[in-house]
Amino acid sequence: MATAFLHPGKEKRVLTRHPWIFRSDIARVEGEWTPGDVVDVRSSRNHFLARAFYNPHSQIALRVMTYRQEPVDREMIFRRVKEAVDYRKNFADLSSCRLIFAESDRLPALIVDSFGPVLVIQSLALGMERFKADVVDALVAEMHPQGIWERNDVPVRELEGLSQMTGLLYGTVPDRVEIRENGVRFLVDVKEGQKTGFFLDQKENRAAIAPFVKGKRVLDCFCHTGSFALHAGYFGAADVTGVDISEYACECARENAALNGLTDRIQFVAANAFDFLGEKSRAGEQYDVIILDPPAFTKSRSTVDSARRGYKEINLRALKMLPPGGYLITCSCSQHISPALFQDIVKEAAADAKVLLRQVEFRTQGRDHPILPASPETQYLKCGIYQVFPL
Repeated sequence: MATAFLHPGKEKRVLTRHPWIFRSDIARVEGEWTPGDVVDVRSSRNHFLARAFYNPHSQIALRVMTYRQEPVDREMIFRRVKEAVDYRKNFADLSSCRLIFAESDRLPALIVDSFGPVLVIQSLALGMERFKADVVDALVAEMHPQGIWERNDVPVRELEGLSQMTGLLYGTVPDRVEIRENGVRFLVDVKEGQKTGFFLDQKENRAAIAPFVKGKRVLDCFCHTGSFALHAGYFGAADVTGVDISEYACECARENAALNGLTDRIQFVAANAFDFLGEKSRAGEQYDVIILDPPAFTKSRSTVDSARRGYKEINLRALKMLPPGGYLITCSCSQHISPALFQDIVKEAAADAKVLLRQVEFRTQGRDHPILPASPETQYLKCGIYQVFPL
C-alpha cells in the first residue's frame, strides 16, 4: 500500500476528523499506486493518520475511509451499508428516504436514495466507484429491492476522471415509481428526474408546515414537482399556487395533485419565480403563507455575493406580499451559504420590507441526511419559518 505524507501542520484537519484532504496538503506519495487506490495517510513526522481513497486528479485528493489501520474491502463496504440502513430504521420510512449520505455514513461520495421498491445510486468519486459492485451487493442483501438504478449523469464525476452514465445495476426499474411522504403520494421519475428523481432532504421540513397552512392561501415558488404545494393542500390549505419555470415539472406536479385528489385546490403555473413574485407584488397580491425553495444559487465561493443578492430579492418580494401574521417559509440548499449568512439575508430583506420577523423555527435537512460536526459541508440545507408583523 502506498503512503501519502502531508505537509507539516496539514494533519490538523484529519485529527479533527474532517474526511477530506486537499491535493495542496500532500507533500509526496511513496510506493506504487494508481488513481482510486486506498493509501495510508501519514503526517510529516510519519504518524499514521488515516486510510483514504487517493485521486491526484481531484482537488479533494484524499477521501478518508477509516482512521484505523484496517482493511478497506468488500467486508467494510457491507458493514458500512448495514450501519447506514440500521440507523435509518430507528426513525425513517425506508421506502422514502436517503439510505446513504456519503461522508456522513463513512462512504465518501456515495449517495443512495430509496423510492418505494427501487434504489437510486450516485457514485461521485473514483475510489468509491471501484466498490460499486460491492455496494450493489450490500444493498441487495439489506434492502431486497426490485431494482437499482444508476444516476451518475452529473458533471462532478468528470473532475474525478469518471464518465457520466446512467443505467440498470440490478433487477428491474420502471420509468416512474410511487412513493408516499408524510401521507402524500408522489410519482418519482427515477431515470430522468432532477438529481435522483426527488428531493428527500426536505421531507421533515414539509411535514413541519402543517400547523401554518390550514385554511390558508399559499404560494409555493420554485415548486418543482409540487412537494411543498401538495403538502400544503394535504394539510388543509384552502388555495395553493405552485410556480416553477419548467412546464414539465408543473405537469408532473399536476399529475401528483390528481393522484392525491387535490386538483380543486391547487394550481401550478409555469413561470420564472422572480418575475412572478415581482408581478404579484406590484399588483398588491397577498398570500397567507409563501414558501421559497429555490435551487442552489451558487455552487462556488466565487459567486456567493451574486447568490446573496438573489436570495435577498426573492425574500424581499415575498415579505411584501404577506399580511400581518402571515408566514414566510424560506429555504436555501446552497452549501456555500452558511446558516448564519442565510439568516442575515432574511433579516436584511425584512428591514427593507419594513416588517418585523418572528422566527418560529430554523431547520436543516432531515435526519436521513445526518451532519458531521467536523465537516460543515455536510450541513447544506437551511429552512426558516417566520411570522411577519408590520413595524
